[in-house]
Amino acid sequence: MNDHVPSLDAIKRYYGEVLKSSADLQTSACCIDGAPAPHIRTALDHVHDEVKARFYGCGSPIPFALGGTKVLDLGCGAGRDCYVLSQLVEPDGSVIGVDMTEAQLEVARRHLGFHREKLGYANVDFRKGYIEDLRTADIADASMDVVVSNCVLNLSPDKPRVFREIFRVLKPGGELYFSDVFADRRIPADLAADPVLRGECLGGALYWEDFRRLLASIGCADARVMERRRLAINNPDIESRTGAIVFCSVTVRAFKLDLEDRCEDYGQAAIYRGTVAEAPHAFMLDDHHRFETGKAMTVCGNTADMLSQTRFAPHFEIVGGKSVHYGLFDCGPSIGNGDELPANCC
Repeated sequence: MNDHVPSLDAIKRYYGEVLKSSADLQTSACCIDGAPAPHIRTALDHVHDEVKARFYGCGSPIPFALGGTKVLDLGCGAGRDCYVLSQLVEPDGSVIGVDMTEAQLEVARRHLGFHREKLGYANVDFRKGYIEDLRTADIADASMDVVVSNCVLNLSPDKPRVFREIFRVLKPGGELYFSDVFADRRIPADLAADPVLRGECLGGALYWEDFRRLLASIGCADARVMERRRLAINNPDIESRTGAIVFCSVTVRAFKLDLEDRCEDYGQAAIYRGTVAEAPHAFMLDDHHRFETGKAMTVCGNTADMLSQTRFAPHFEIVGGKSVHYGLFDCGPSIGNGDELPANCC
């Protein structure tokens, strides 16, 4: 652990004692900008008010097509996203929320009965543990279909270990889908050590290029950006300390697949069947792949694998195989194909 980084105990105190609701945040980094998607807004209507008040996320890392899946929420806090996910995975699915802060978990667990009565079923389990070692929460190898996280991974003092754990517990073809704060440069040690900046999700923000290298080091060659927005700090004192550093909220998806580190062209195409309930007319794989229902779209080999070797396979027809190679595919930005995001990651 970096000696300049606040301990996990300091983070626990910040989220367990300092923050009592989102109103106690000193910046706007851990706040969602904009309305959630209609299906998520509907699910939120069934979530207890206290749970919603103790929410500190920076995005909406809840992907489509979750029916019947097993989902793990890292740093679940008071459980808002878990209770939304419990509705989207439906009674046949399940959700596990992991957090290290007992005060947050107490709120989440206190309302299990409320949500069981509201929904007519119970499929959520809250466990105390550390995202750096998910065995502390009894999460087995290759046991999860989807791992999500909302503005939590930046808090960890050992991010390489966190990402190794994520890919350990994902099933082959499983998905990591998360929102977090990124920076356009490495955070200076004095800022990274500040407990307020750390707790506000700024001090631990990953430099985008270090994140790309980290994923590559654990075998994830091609992660995709879903959306990104530049963060406004809205705190003059903290803005004066962070200076020219640009912070962004980015939602990323990555699959546990054996992908190439560049987008290669095999002459393949994908046709979306329009069968994902939340997306009858078009499906967004990432910020540069929008598949209209029934319309063939040429794709690189990695994209074809993401659509055919994951839970999305029933929703797509893939035309062509990989017996003939035509060179590099002219693809849009990703973090693994050489066309990285601009330096400010926005």
